[in-house]
Amino acid sequence: MRIPKATYRIQFNPQFGFEDARAIASYLADLGVSDLYASPIFKARSGSTHGYDVVDATQLNPQLGTTAEFEGLVSELQSLSLGWLQDIVPNHMAYSNENLYLMDVLEHGPDSSYTDYFDVCWNSPFGNSQERILAPLLGDFYGVSLENGDIQLQYEQHGITVNYYGLKLPLRLESYTKLLTHNLGKLTRTLGRNHPDFIKLLGILYILKSVPSEVAGKQRQDQIAFIKGLIWELYTTNDEIHQFIEENIQVFNGEVGNSESFNLLDELLNDQFYRLAFWKVGAEEMNYRRFFTVNELISVKVEELRVFNNTHSLIHKLVEQGIFTGLRIDHIDGLYQPTQYLERLREKMGDVYITVEKILEITEDLPENWEIQGTSGYDFLNYVNGVFCQSDNHESFDQIYHQFIGKPVDYPSLVNEKKHLILEKNLAGDVDNLASLLKNISSKYRYGNDFTLNGLKRAIAAVLTLFPIYRTYITPDGIGDSDKACIQKVINTAKKQVPLLQHEMNFIEKVMLLEFDDALTQTEREQWIYFVLRMQQYSGPLMAKGVEDTTLYVYNRLLSLNEVGGNPSHFGISVDQFHHFNQQHQANWPYTMNATATHDTKRGEDMRARLNVLSEIPQEWEEQVNNWSQLNQTHRSNHQPDRNDEYFLYQTLVGAFPFAEHEQAPFVQRVQEYMIKAIREAKVHTAWLRPDNEYEEACTSFIEKILDPNLSKQFLESFRPFQEKIADYGIYNSLSQTLLKIAAPGVPDFYQGTELWDLSLVDPDNRRPVDFEQRRTYLNDIQAQIKTDILGLIPQLLTHKTDGRIKLFLTHQALKARTQYLSLFQDGEYSPLQVHGTHAKHIIAFARQHNNQTVIAIAPRFLTTLIPPGQPALGEIWQDTHLKLPAKTWYNPLTNQTIQTQNNIPIAQILTHFPVALLIAE
Repeated sequence: MRIPKATYRIQFNPQFGFEDARAIASYLADLGVSDLYASPIFKARSGSTHGYDVVDATQLNPQLGTTAEFEGLVSELQSLSLGWLQDIVPNHMAYSNENLYLMDVLEHGPDSSYTDYFDVCWNSPFGNSQERILAPLLGDFYGVSLENGDIQLQYEQHGITVNYYGLKLPLRLESYTKLLTHNLGKLTRTLGRNHPDFIKLLGILYILKSVPSEVAGKQRQDQIAFIKGLIWELYTTNDEIHQFIEENIQVFNGEVGNSESFNLLDELLNDQFYRLAFWKVGAEEMNYRRFFTVNELISVKVEELRVFNNTHSLIHKLVEQGIFTGLRIDHIDGLYQPTQYLERLREKMGDVYITVEKILEITEDLPENWEIQGTSGYDFLNYVNGVFCQSDNHESFDQIYHQFIGKPVDYPSLVNEKKHLILEKNLAGDVDNLASLLKNISSKYRYGNDFTLNGLKRAIAAVLTLFPIYRTYITPDGIGDSDKACIQKVINTAKKQVPLLQHEMNFIEKVMLLEFDDALTQTEREQWIYFVLRMQQYSGPLMAKGVEDTTLYVYNRLLSLNEVGGNPSHFGISVDQFHHFNQQHQANWPYTMNATATHDTKRGEDMRARLNVLSEIPQEWEEQVNNWSQLNQTHRSNHQPDRNDEYFLYQTLVGAFPFAEHEQAPFVQRVQEYMIKAIREAKVHTAWLRPDNEYEEACTSFIEKILDPNLSKQFLESFRPFQEKIADYGIYNSLSQTLLKIAAPGVPDFYQGTELWDLSLVDPDNRRPVDFEQRRTYLNDIQAQIKTDILGLIPQLLTHKTDGRIKLFLTHQALKARTQYLSLFQDGEYSPLQVHGTHAKHIIAFARQHNNQTVIAIAPRFLTTLIPPGQPALGEIWQDTHLKLPAKTWYNPLTNQTIQTQNNIPIAQILTHFPVALLIAE
């Protein structure tokens, strides 16, 4: 197995394809990266900016380049000995006319060869298989869209389609008869009954009526293709038939303003295997499983072996060819049986590096039976971020936050409230489906005969809301101890919250724990298992939408803690907790990924590093933020934005304000767009489902005014000096964070562009184009100066640290050391180091030891009490702070210096030239 030394995430899109990646491959190699980490590169919906809306996993995305360009990229990477870690999407595909598998299902219904590909109602072994598949893709109510003429029939070579703007859905073959027999008498009179083409048309109509009953499966589809060819031949060779079909289509498409004229089209649409609907319907009536709450992403039944083999065929081929050297699995928790999936994946792909996108709570670990190397790094992100938050000040920040917004906020209560909101507004249809499944099960037992659908729905909602983790991993083979304890705890708490549903809760507990009655038949046992595995699939989306995409935009005590996989009720992480976490990683998951930024993080890594500085200075922060609010009162419109959103905004400005002047002009628009997304996600004053234009305009206007020097001179004169001070201290946090990521157990992962300062906001802001030419130039200059005068270079970098070269320098030097001493960094035993002296709590230090080699990482934190703004965190400021180390000669690869120790070594000596240090001894 190839274990990456360091990965670099690239976001492929139509503007950055295979050729663009090939052009930067040598830069990545020079930086010290060992593996390109690619966003999905398989055929996606046209114009996709991320690749997760896959339409065909068996093809490369042509919008990223040609096959030759892909091979050119592969050749370039391999010539540089770079690996390829590929992000794959087993859970879902795009609900799009470009998804030919899905279109086949919508056209042919149960007779489609691909019916088993999708997680739709037809595939439920115990559900309603007759229901039409919902297509909640309309921008308005169905009736309005229909009578506005937005839904239209169109005929082309491949058949008749139902068109709605860019959407094209197929018409089932049986519906062709209605269209082709409408006003047939007119065509009879025009052509005559004995005309050969008319006779041919009658023959086609006869076959159309016979096809459904005479043939099925692939044979049926072949015959349908034949019939379509005959119709197209008549359409293109006979002018009268061409005109007849066009006139009928025009009649069916109706006349805007004449409601009755749309009856024919309405009847035709009601006869399809799908039901066109307003997109908001998907929140309450859902008969297919989605990715979270996204109607446009339909889930795939990858648990079906045929589906698994097909959707992974190209991936397997590229792994076998040595092109993909690793795989990252997107949204593992969305799968019906994650453990089974990973077993199949390992068996098919062989000894290849595999990580999963998995959100772990602080006390949670990965299932031990997963044959993978670890996660994609959110767990590390939240630990390394939390260790720079001054936990001692949590009560002060509670008080500041509550006083500013005018009320106390209890985080656990808020989480429950927002989860309930999501269940009621976004996942109501999914909960209805679960309740129907459970009703079918319970009605067969005397102790469940009186359960109502409404009562079961409320009980399921209460249980899902209280889940403290993304999901459990119960399988048909049984339940593990940790999952059992989790479910019992959740049920006990739910019983206290909804005491009138005790019996329902007892039954849910019995089913979830697979406590089968002896009298159960095999079918009834399978029903229980099916419900349990289904139930597990919805706790994850609820956590994601209820916590990540709602609560984390409402609970604004300290925004640096509001990150994917984070829990902002924990005000920071202690050094001991950080060390314990790393020790567990080294023992159990030594090759997991360590991320500090991803395509899904809510704030750039250096923005979080800045905001953590606020945790050190609560009194000053309180004075500043209250002063700013007072200065900006005249810019609020009718008390809008509210105090909570205003508090959110000030933190955002402090954290994201650019260093470079040329980036400040577009900053206003970036923040405005970000604010709209944030307040819609919060779902308090506005929301995606019900936008409030007045509130949104008040927020964007407020941002524009307070950042206008002509309108807000006093505010900006107060804001800029404070913001610049926070940014200066944030730089040191960023450097420490970078070092810890590279030196800790695991594979350091770098999100595109973050080798310079990353002050981005949530997507799409963090997916803006990266200036690789600038980074290439910077690295070339740094490499040249390292060779000639590294101790002359470092002061230059410190003097001009706002340009980000100092972070690039650290990344390059640390990765170079990691490559040189790879076994030490990959397999070295992790040992926390005790720091002694006056400023001991301001240093994080640990050692990695392997064979006769040792590396020590030394990273400062909490510098606001040690140095005034602008002063370098070097040398004598550390006073008597020291480490106890054995007498050895140590090499610092960051400065190319050697240091001799005699039991004690002063931090001032270690950090004479550079703010962080690596010491290596043999």
